Amino acid sequence: MSTEAPPTTVDDAGEGAFAAAWRLVATDLDGTIVPRDRPVSRRTLDAFAACAAVGIPVVPVTGRPPRWVSPLAEEAGLGGRVVCANGAVVFDLDAGEVVRQHPIAADVVLEVTRRLRPVLPGIGFALEAVTGFRREDSYATRFDTGMEQRVGPLEELLAGSPPVVKVLAKCPGVSSDEMLRVARREVGDLVGVTHSNAVDSLVEVMALGVSKASTLAEVARDRGVGPEGVVAFGDMPNDLEMLRWAGRSYAVADGHPDAVAAADGVAEACGDDGVARVLERLLSRRAG
Repeated sequence: MSTEAPPTTVDDAGEGAFAAAWRLVATDLDGTIVPRDRPVSRRTLDAFAACAAVGIPVVPVTGRPPRWVSPLAEEAGLGGRVVCANGAVVFDLDAGEVVRQHPIAADVVLEVTRRLRPVLPGIGFALEAVTGFRREDSYATRFDTGMEQRVGPLEELLAGSPPVVKVLAKCPGVSSDEMLRVARREVGDLVGVTHSNAVDSLVEVMALGVSKASTLAEVARDRGVGPEGVVAFGDMPNDLEMLRWAGRSYAVADGHPDAVAAADGVAEACGDDGVARVLERLLSRRAG
């Protein structure tokens, strides 16, 4: 992956036409509005508040589980429904409860692991559920999951467990991009596979057909909004479907090349308030 950010693009006629009709903001969190080294900026928070003031909701669409979204959403002054776990879960921030989930069947999880172990030696798996996080010993985690973990063989972790909404896999020494290439080839007929971190070795697995875009479409439909009224922002392969689905989309300039290629435009980098700058521009054009 190239570390050189592409030039930002400001469109112009297409953006101007969209500004008159947009009704919803959908944004990824980490790497898009949340820099790796500091919190969400005041400029971004102000841009979200300005959208809310004119009746345009901001919907977070993230790979994070609900427990990692609520504190950030509170900081950003966001409420309503958020799309979590790459589309596998819809969480209501105001009610503090899951309103929709798209789990992966246990037999599918086992088949995915059976196919991937021979082609990615050393791979380890973890299971994300709405009510728990469980992992094999070979799946090392650097983060506090925010709840009690279970560690053990995969078959034991699946037995009697709550529905699995996302499977995570790590293979030391193999990049996320390479893992994704292999996983799509081997299990793309069974599940959806993506990644949200090009630096580490990590892929994320959801039920077949589930993506940020598929579930965002459900949430937008509940509000009476179609893709033509949605502006979306992202930075990684797990944002590709959403960026292609939305009526107008932007990848941040320091995002993954695949995200930049999928989007309609390129915003300034995450650390340079790229999302806020686009929203300010759209609000200005809308008012005009």
